[in-house]
Amino acid sequence: PFMSRLANLLFMAAVSGSGSATACSSGATTAATTTGNAADSVPAVFQAFDNGVEVSRDGNYVVLHTIDVPDHKSPYFPTTDARYAPYDGSNPNFVLNPNRITAQQMTFRIPVAPAVAASHSATPLGPIGIAVNGVVLFNQYNAGSQPLTVEINGFDQYNGHPQQTGVYHYHVEPTWLTSTRGADALIGFLLDGFPVYGPMENGKTITNADLDAYHGHISATKDYPGGIYHYHITSADPYINGSGFYGTPGTVAQ
Repeated sequence: PFMSRLANLLFMAAVSGSGSATACSSGATTAATTTGNAADSVPAVFQAFDNGVEVSRDGNYVVLHTIDVPDHKSPYFPTTDARYAPYDGSNPNFVLNPNRITAQQMTFRIPVAPAVAASHSATPLGPIGIAVNGVVLFNQYNAGSQPLTVEINGFDQYNGHPQQTGVYHYHVEPTWLTSTRGADALIGFLLDGFPVYGPMENGKTITNADLDAYHGHISATKDYPGGIYHYHITSADPYINGSGFYGTPGTVAQ
């Protein structure tokens, strides 16, 4: 009987050991699967997007879909809309333009792993990037490819306005984002996949003199502690981007 009980105990121990080995093996498999999935997943930095922006991954691209309606009030909403607010900014020359905000359907495809382009391309008129609240970013020129000297007087209290088809956009610092998220916060991404940050870095206000011809530089950020090329918003022209994309741009469809 003693030998029988001993044999049973040994058998149960073997089964228990086998179960543990299976559990460890299963854990290793899960970890490997997680790692594999992570390689095909959306980078964590894109969790900064909200306001209904849909984010997914398609191969070497992050795909962002937006309706391009701001998450703040504006005089460019219809006066009957709860999101309407009269202009209360600091520009004494503000003039409301005749356009009104209209929901869009825009899909951005930007590189997951951006790299410096062998040949830099100019930014186009129209969308050149997307802010974390889904509002599109435009370059430093108006529809006539001229400086924003006059057009800037149509920017609302958060520095945005709609163009003729209702596409609301920022050419300059989106003060709603820098006031709610921080002046050093991630503001969005340009089409080449490089991030755009606010006008502050490490407690210093960034000026054009701190940046290269494309309006960026390489340094560590909160989202990229190992360092990355990134653009900065500044208070002076060209505001967001300089002489074109630093990297190779993806696409935007609308």
